[in-house]
Amino acid sequence: MASTTHNTARVYRMKTAEHLCPFGLKTVDLLKRKGFEVDDHTLTSRDEIDAFKAQENVDTTPQVYIGNERIGGYEALRKHLGMSVPNTKGTTYRPVLAIFATALLIGFAISWAAQGALFTARMPEYAVATAMVLLGLQKLQDVESFSNMFLNYDLLAQRYVPYSYLYPYAETLAGLLMLAGAFIWLAAPLALFVGTVGAASVFKAVYIDKRELKCACVGGNSNVPLGFVSLTENLVMVAMGLWMPLRMLIA
Repeated sequence: MASTTHNTARVYRMKTAEHLCPFGLKTVDLLKRKGFEVDDHTLTSRDEIDAFKAQENVDTTPQVYIGNERIGGYEALRKHLGMSVPNTKGTTYRPVLAIFATALLIGFAISWAAQGALFTARMPEYAVATAMVLLGLQKLQDVESFSNMFLNYDLLAQRYVPYSYLYPYAETLAGLLMLAGAFIWLAAPLALFVGTVGAASVFKAVYIDKRELKCACVGGNSNVPLGFVSLTENLVMVAMGLWMPLRMLIA
């Protein structure tokens, strides 16, 4: 391979009729944003890809070269440039925090649409009910995977396995009814029940048994650690289960 200056990077990436490598696109974009001139070599057939891998003795593409040095793929490039490397297997609160933040914004939006103001008495109700629906939706995408993770720590599900399948529907239904302000006689007990059992289960698993588990709160394939955020989610449901009927009584 011909040498280049340190301001120029060569990239060899897959771009066939069947597959456009996303990491190749990310690599080219990152190099350009960092001020490199990119000599972009696309490998457009399986024969080209296999020949390149054999010649360079590499297993994957893309491959980046800066000067005469082979840097490697996208993650290796980020590391070479002093940037953080995404860790898709590490635990993170990002999914559940993203849901809570989105639910809060939806709460503001509904409050504005319904009452013409962002901050209203019902805005927190809208936000919490929306969060319940969004969290339920995450679980409903793959109920089987959710139940597998949920059974690791939920006290009721461990004694009555079908509860692990019913939970996503109960949470979603309670959130929808609270959002609509309808059938609170059903929504409030549902939220109170699943929130109380959930809070007790999380507290026992995390603070008594000291177990390090992943939370099923955003579905069965998440890397969200079971802990304070999970406990807070359940306690908020308990609070909603108590508040909604009380508000109706004092209204």
